[in-house]
Amino acid sequence: MMNDKQRNLRKQMAPYEKSNKIASIWQILNTIVPFFVFWFLGYKSLSISYFLTLVFAVAAAGFLVRSFIIFHDCCHYSFFKSRKANKILGTLTGILTLFPFSQWQHDHSVHHATSSNLDKRGTGDIWVLTVREYMEASAWKKLQYRLYRNPFVMFILGPIYVFLIKNRFNRKGARLNEKWNTYLINLSIMAIAGVMCWWIGWQSFLLVEGPIFLLAGSAGIWLFYIQHTFEDSYFEEDKEWDFVLAAVEGSSYYKLPKLLQWLTGNIGYHHVHHLSPRVPNYKLEEAHNNTPPLQYVPTITLKTSLSSLKFHLWDEQQRKFVRFREAESSLRINSIKG
Repeated sequence: MMNDKQRNLRKQMAPYEKSNKIASIWQILNTIVPFFVFWFLGYKSLSISYFLTLVFAVAAAGFLVRSFIIFHDCCHYSFFKSRKANKILGTLTGILTLFPFSQWQHDHSVHHATSSNLDKRGTGDIWVLTVREYMEASAWKKLQYRLYRNPFVMFILGPIYVFLIKNRFNRKGARLNEKWNTYLINLSIMAIAGVMCWWIGWQSFLLVEGPIFLLAGSAGIWLFYIQHTFEDSYFEEDKEWDFVLAAVEGSSYYKLPKLLQWLTGNIGYHHVHHLSPRVPNYKLEEAHNNTPPLQYVPTITLKTSLSSLKFHLWDEQQRKFVRFREAESSLRINSIKG
């Protein structure tokens, strides 16, 4: 249950929760158009140098990440005032980013409602085990978890599995309109890919689209991972869990260089986003800067964020993330003492 201080913090987000049509349209233009321009330049440069193609692919991948942020805002109905406009644009950007709009909207809403809740993990989040759960797990489950937490699996194989395979299937219990939205997006992706392969050849299509997809996918998963995986994060059992604390202590402020902040649609202000998902991405920085209590949230930089790769398990006793070897060492010490 929220106290007055926490309730007031949520109220302070209200002025930033209204979208601006001009700002939204401008963001579409300065995001989607450059993406296609760099894609086209990547294709044209195939006859010159594949290294040059990869340079254009890196730029296109950045704008694809930014396109996903638009998709993400549409899922929260925060990009436009009209729910219908959000659904239409969300579906179109879902085709572009290979994400099923209605399905991801459902899973992501669950993520927001349960983030950092130890009793409600498993939907729309990164797989996290506590030290106790890991120690009590079977050898097979431990192997699965170790593989999942391996950077190559998470950031290279992960995008391939999630975007190309998992996203193509409806979740169990999905409603009919959600299923049809997934079917529409799947058919659109297949049709566009088919036309492009026929038009420029499948080799050229894959040589351009492949690195763009992999780079953007890896960056997207990295952002989602780093926004909730930092040493002194916040996790609680359901009876102690608090929405506001989960937002401001369990979601990081990822302080990025201005260019990267722009390309990632200000999603580094993730604490603001979790505090109020209705704030459009182009108002997140303003909301953060004008709200004094938010100046003290967990802050990580591009350099310090790399240390999060070593965080594997949540230690409920120390209330922080630890490495596998730290947990196993602690278990051996406790066994000797026992």
